[in-house]
Amino acid sequence: MRAQVKPVRTVVILTMVVGLIATVALPAYAAWRPTAEAKTLQQMAADDAQSLVVASDVTAVQLDRSSYSATTAEEIEKKKAAEAAAERARQIAARVTTTTSSSTPFSTPVDLTMTAPGSGEVRWPLSGFTKGRGLGDSGYHQGVDLLAPGGTPLFAAAAGVVRVSQESFGGYGVAVTIDHVIDGQRVSTLYGHMTYGSRQVVSGQTVEAGQIIGLVGSTGSSTANHLHFEVHINNAVVDPWAWLEQNAS
Repeated sequence: MRAQVKPVRTVVILTMVVGLIATVALPAYAAWRPTAEAKTLQQMAADDAQSLVVASDVTAVQLDRSSYSATTAEEIEKKKAAEAAAERARQIAARVTTTTSSSTPFSTPVDLTMTAPGSGEVRWPLSGFTKGRGLGDSGYHQGVDLLAPGGTPLFAAAAGVVRVSQESFGGYGVAVTIDHVIDGQRVSTLYGHMTYGSRQVVSGQTVEAGQIIGLVGSTGSSTANHLHFEVHINNAVVDPWAWLEQNAS
């Protein structure tokens, strides 16, 4: 009986020793295992380049192109041109209101929608006038003077583009110049000594033949109400009276 008990005791002791060794060895092994290598965001992206993580609270934002900062250079130029055109229209409208209001300096209201008599490509810039000085008369004189009461409407002699429209244009006083192309020639007409505040066109504006552009006055180097009218063809001065007689209708 004692011989049987001894082997059993030995087995029990060995089991306990093995268990003790396992208890000590397992934590050490766990502590020894290599940790995962740290990765940068770029490395992680390279490992999974086809995926994209977006936060759930991110919302789509539509690009606002209503301001200059969100437009192309071409769109900016178009917008500026449109604003300039609107401003020119506003200035013209303001002049029309001033000229036809009760505060007008003229005794008779002026119909600013009227056009010059005739239907030709070239029209007389004034009707109901008396011819005054002509080209070269009484010293250095580059135009013809057409005498008429102050406030008489003045018309564009032909269709073209306004180059000058000023309240003070040297000795011409209130004046307008218009560039035309007539029969393939570059023609420029000038209208001087108009009444202050009567101009109905602005620089850069396109006008039609016979369109009202202002009113007769006596501004600048002038002593009486009249229109000083000049014509230049290819930058050369020509006799405006002869030109009108030959071309206006």
